[in-house]
Amino acid sequence: MKFAAVCGSGLGSSFMVEMNINSVLKELGVDGVEVAHYDMGSAAPDLADVFFVGGDLADSAQHLGEVIVLDSIIDMDELREKVSAVCQEKGLL
Repeated sequence: MKFAAVCGSGLGSSFMVEMNINSVLKELGVDGVEVAHYDMGSAAPDLADVFFVGGDLADSAQHLGEVIVLDSIIDMDELREKVSAVCQEKGLL
């Protein structure tokens, strides 16, 4: 299973979300999920199973497949809730 964080430039914010997803996965005790980060121009459907994007990129990311939209990319509670839901849906928890 692979998760990806995507932002406009693929630098700061997507890398931060990637690190935070890894922290949440560790908290949840979920193994076997690879997390990466990309810029919107490089992101492609075959790069991950689930893509996490900020609300500003929701429309631009629909071509990627399964997209989880974050209302706030810095809200750890929201991220924890959404990562947990994905993990449950995918049978990882």
